[in-house]
Amino acid sequence: MSKTHRTKVIVVGSGPAGLTAAIYAARAALEPILVQGMQPGGQMTITTDVENFPGFADPIQGPWLMEQMTKQAEHVGTRMISDLITKVDTSKRPFVLTGDSGDTYIADSIIISTGAQAKWLGLPSEKKFSGYGVSGCATCDGFFFKNKEVLVIGGGNSAVEEALYLTKLASKVTLMHRRDSLRAEKIGQKRLFENPKVKVIWNHALEEVLGTENPLNVTGAKIKDVNTGTITEIKVDGIFVAIGHKPNTDIFKGTGIKLDEEGYILTKPGTTKTDVPGIFAAGDVQDKIFRQAVTAAGTGCMAALEAQKFLEGHGEAAA
Repeated sequence: MSKTHRTKVIVVGSGPAGLTAAIYAARAALEPILVQGMQPGGQMTITTDVENFPGFADPIQGPWLMEQMTKQAEHVGTRMISDLITKVDTSKRPFVLTGDSGDTYIADSIIISTGAQAKWLGLPSEKKFSGYGVSGCATCDGFFFKNKEVLVIGGGNSAVEEALYLTKLASKVTLMHRRDSLRAEKIGQKRLFENPKVKVIWNHALEEVLGTENPLNVTGAKIKDVNTGTITEIKVDGIFVAIGHKPNTDIFKGTGIKLDEEGYILTKPGTTKTDVPGIFAAGDVQDKIFRQAVTAAGTGCMAALEAQKFLEGHGEAAA
């Protein structure tokens, strides 16, 4: 039987941004509800060693970090609900959200932290070695490939930026694109072509990731010439798939919340405020530049504080 839930602030999404927002909102006595979504914990739950989240001298596991943040949010008063928001009515306040369960959520403010997902090629071997030599984030995992040879796949700004970043760590960076020219900005291309560590392979696509079984570890790649169909093998220690990200914002299209051409939520400069008063966005759903757990957590904090200020301004923050 469907239920109706009433709250001052609802947090949609349960990665670092959403959980941090929930922690701050709960500490402000806003009694937040957090709807966890399809992947509780977000992308961090498929991340293995985390070495760049402040506060931990030794590497920690992504799923463990999300488990701890979830417990912290619950401890300070967040109500966690396992559901997926499928519809949002932003036409008037309080806002009305509908869950896949059939439950209705009525909220005076919304913090959107639904994140974004890296686009993948869809190869079984790519999935098999994900986190074991295959990555979608150079700034997250590049450190593990110090003085090693890596392959970057893609032809846009993301691929060029990832490749250039990796030249500071890897001994050799190969950029592979299925076409004979890049889509990236010219200035980025110039830097790429001028870098002595970079080799570019044109008109090729990844056919299969090669590696060892025990332990799982990437050792190379089968690549296919898209013009001739010829398959060759190259030796690499890591593969970075850089074909873009897709923000999880489909349910917000047509709601009055402005999105950019890629689907990211637009927020007002220096804030997490969307174009709809009372609705805020934090984390990768509005950040296509940094995409780090720590920056997501920072904007989650901002969103909660801004939601508190908004509710106080409308006389709704008091219990």
